[in-house]
Amino acid sequence: MNSYIPDYSAKRVVASPVGDLVVLASERGLSGLYFGHRIDRNQLPADDRSHPILDAAESQLAEYFAGRRQHFELALDPAGTDFQVSVWRQLRRIPFGQTASYRDIAERIGKPAAVRAVGMANGANPISVIVPCHRVIGSDGSLTGFGGGLDIKRQLLEHEGALSMAS
Repeated sequence: MNSYIPDYSAKRVVASPVGDLVVLASERGLSGLYFGHRIDRNQLPADDRSHPILDAAESQLAEYFAGRRQHFELALDPAGTDFQVSVWRQLRRIPFGQTASYRDIAERIGKPAAVRAVGMANGANPISVIVPCHRVIGSDGSLTGFGGGLDIKRQLLEHEGALSMAS
């Protein structure tokens, strides 16, 4: 079990087409990306306008939302159990514009019976969008739970051209 907890040493609020994104960094890499309506900003550091990890994240997010980036190249520092990290690693392997089911992810990590646990790990993903948990759908193709809400999930999948695959 991984017991590492990142030190959120830096924060920045980034405007996006799906609302404010709260981006967090540790000294090791990007450690969080949350939808602004889903996180209490009072417990976080003040905005940092000169942090290199946050600069790179903001730039790459702008490129993604402008349609000029399909893959993020950032040092990541998510805190989670070994199982969660294995799920998040698989999420990063879902190509832009495509989706996978919770069952697909469970099979890819070699634990085909762990579909519900994969769903829980997906929901605990601390780095939304960049670790594309929005690309995970139900086995029947339905849009299922998403920390940012189903409307934002739908917007992200539409942006990537994957909605027809998910609906």
